[in-house]
Amino acid sequence: MTDDIWKRQEVESPCIRVCVVHPEARICVGCHRSVDEIAAWSRMTPEERRRIMAELPARAPLLRQRRGGRAARTRGA
Repeated sequence: MTDDIWKRQEVESPCIRVCVVHPEARICVGCHRSVDEIAAWSRMTPEERRRIMAELPARAPLLRQRRGGRAARTRGA
């Protein structure tokens, strides 16, 4: 009997253990998945996981958008 039987070709989780949900974007600031995607990850097919993994880089800018800072505060003055 070999250990090859127990090896599975699964898509790894993008989790980096920085589990905080961004209040506006509603995605995890660590892995950029939605709460629903995180909860369903273990039940997803490899194809579903690959699709989500391909979308994650495009979500990163959602967390970097500035809310205005000083320029937004002084714009109305």
